[in-house]
Amino acid sequence: MPMVTQTQTLNNNIGFTHEDFAALLDQYDYHFSPGDIVAGTVFSMEQRGALIDIGAKTAAYIPVQELSINRVDDPKEVLQPNETREFFILTDENEDGQLTLSIRRIEYMRAWQRVRQLQEEDATVYSNVFATNRGGALVRVEGLRGFIPGSHISAKDTKEDLVGQDLPLKFLEVDEERNRLVLSHRRALVERKMNGLEVSQVVIGSVRGIKPYGAFIDIGGVSGLLHISEISHDHIDTPHSVFNVNDELKVMIIDLDAERGRISLSTKQLEPEPGDMLKNRDLVFEKAEEMAIKFREKLLAGETEAAKVDPAELEGISAEEEVIIENISSDDVSTVETNDTTGEEELIPTATE
Repeated sequence: MPMVTQTQTLNNNIGFTHEDFAALLDQYDYHFSPGDIVAGTVFSMEQRGALIDIGAKTAAYIPVQELSINRVDDPKEVLQPNETREFFILTDENEDGQLTLSIRRIEYMRAWQRVRQLQEEDATVYSNVFATNRGGALVRVEGLRGFIPGSHISAKDTKEDLVGQDLPLKFLEVDEERNRLVLSHRRALVERKMNGLEVSQVVIGSVRGIKPYGAFIDIGGVSGLLHISEISHDHIDTPHSVFNVNDELKVMIIDLDAERGRISLSTKQLEPEPGDMLKNRDLVFEKAEEMAIKFREKLLAGETEAAKVDPAELEGISAEEEVIIENISSDDVSTVETNDTTGEEELIPTATE
């Protein structure tokens, strides 16, 4: 009977040697590439990161700064020993054959996907102001850092006093490629106010500003534009000849544009006789509701159409006024600061830190 050594017996019981196992790994070696999302198990916790088993020859490493979209000081805040979850491959193998992983990148990808969906739904989101700068205020939405330009902040408090407050916000710009998330507090308030308004409704307001093309009227916390062409049937050279700041007056809503956050107003349509706004303003206000009913009847009969302001007529308005009439463009809020003194043109902070 031939002799069988202990090593031979062990090899027969195991089925293959360590060399066989290594060769098998080489044969079925998985090629991991940066950008891949893989499942991994926490192998070992370290002070500034963790080792993760993703099926590679060498355990991958995730540094503490890649553990979350939010600040993390200790890996134990996010990971638990033997926990299995998804990881993003951040970099290729180093000289030791070790890959670097990230959870933060996965969270950012999903956060951008979520805010794009919210923008498409024209959703109103609530977020806490955590800081301010010369240009506006900073908030977080789905973990991303968002910027509210100063002209899109509608509050009696100073910007500094807004820190810690939760604000309703609408999306102005969601641009993952440029890493920009811009929001509007004022537009959210205008939309909320618009829900209680309707065309042909008479409201009481006060003049908050006068420009060559019209007057801005505060109607309960939001502003509408009383264009010069809608002040009177008679010709007017300048609104300054008709109104003073803080004048109280009755106006009729002739157009509501929720998408642009625009409220268009008229006193012309309330004149019992052409020119009454210039000759007898009190009579116009006294007959306002009566004239509004006639205007509404004409609308229903299709005999008239609510006037809309031509954007070309508003050329040259300031950022503070622009937000009242129409959302400011991305160019208006992304200009790099040069010698600006208003702070509005400060470079928008990126959504990632």
